[in-house]
Amino acid sequence: MARKLSLGGKSPQTGNKVSHSNRKTKRKWMPNMQKKALFSNALGRTIQSNISTSLLRTLDRVGGIDNYLLRTDPDKLTAHQRRLRLVIERRVAA
Repeated sequence: MARKLSLGGKSPQTGNKVSHSNRKTKRKWMPNMQKKALFSNALGRTIQSNISTSLLRTLDRVGGIDNYLLRTDPDKLTAHQRRLRLVIERRVAA
């Protein structure tokens, strides 16, 4: 499984692990990824996605995957997410 999140855009961060004697060794901090099925009210079906737990809290705050995709700048979304956004916009407008 790729460690780059498709929806939130988080990726691993790198840095140094510093010991008590001040030796530095490289290390990585991985994002807390969860595979979730998110229900879209506009589409009437679930959408499978790898998302971070912080994005899961954001989705709860903004009111679901539909509102998140509609509020997010299209330049920050992937091609698949832009297509989903267009379908959701058409369903909401109808």
